[in-house]
Amino acid sequence: MSKKIVTFGEIMLRLSTPGYKRFVQAEAYDATFGGGEANVAVSLSQFGLECTFVSRIPSHEIGEAAVQSLQKFGVKTGHIQRGDERLGIYFLETGASQRPSKVIYDRSNSAISQLDPASIDWDEIFVGKKWFHWTGITPALGSNLVTALNDACTSAKKAGVRISCDLNFRAKLWTEKEAQTVMIPLMEYVDVCIANEEDAQRSLGFSAGSTVVDAARLDEDAYITLAKSLKKKYGFDTVAITLRESYSASLNGWSALLHDDKDCKTPHRSNRYEITIIDRVGGGDSFSAGLIFGLLTTESTRDALEFAVAASCLKQTIPGDFNLIRVSEVEKLLNSGGSGRVER
Repeated sequence: MSKKIVTFGEIMLRLSTPGYKRFVQAEAYDATFGGGEANVAVSLSQFGLECTFVSRIPSHEIGEAAVQSLQKFGVKTGHIQRGDERLGIYFLETGASQRPSKVIYDRSNSAISQLDPASIDWDEIFVGKKWFHWTGITPALGSNLVTALNDACTSAKKAGVRISCDLNFRAKLWTEKEAQTVMIPLMEYVDVCIANEEDAQRSLGFSAGSTVVDAARLDEDAYITLAKSLKKKYGFDTVAITLRESYSASLNGWSALLHDDKDCKTPHRSNRYEITIIDRVGGGDSFSAGLIFGLLTTESTRDALEFAVAASCLKQTIPGDFNLIRVSEVEKLLNSGGSGRVER
């Protein structure tokens, strides 16, 4: 069985303040790369699966550095277009304790926003592929990318490719009304919907009841209702909802809920981890990658959920967007409970 995956989105230059410095303190920035679908591609490649990333980047050296950052970790980059001048940038100030992290975007008119939907041969890209993953960030970058996603999903369905979507609402890119106008019609193509409570509310208009994430209070019954409602309304075969309890910028509770037609006909909540956060950016992407990997390689969807939560738990201890974790390390956490003892 083919286990080859395609992701489509923007890769950006990430400029982060060293350590826990504030923007006003920084005299230099750590430069790496990242972006929702690119992060998923890297993680899946680290897990040993073949993953192709589709995008558009500038033809200059910074764009090439972004491509090489993907190639370094085994991502297939043959369908990345070159053109235009701008690579999107985001600036990150890492928070600590009661001070939250801050992100500033500088991505207007980036190369991917200039992409011509007709320039992508999706039928050719999906030959021999098993899975297509996208997030709600990509269609928020322009109407041309909405068209490209529609084309991609149509071709994926025709090719028998399973489709997952992480709703990933970004308030700095569009309004709730704009998001729902675009995202709701796209849901007809989606098999696996991945969300948190904010994404579901803002992108699709669903509420998670009395949950207050910033107060670290989760209404599990409300999440169960949310998962059931999403699955019923849109006909998803699988709904996964990440559950974050934010005690502070440095300490989070982390778990997830899965609802499907197989092992989780009654929504099932995963094991829960308390994480001392090093870098939570990309945590949701690492969950998506872990879930895709688990659903492709395990017989039990409960096992797939546990793998995804454990993988994303480990990612949030790693600086940078990418989850540089191997399958054996995730399995060790699943089997040991995560003592964190030195390995000699």
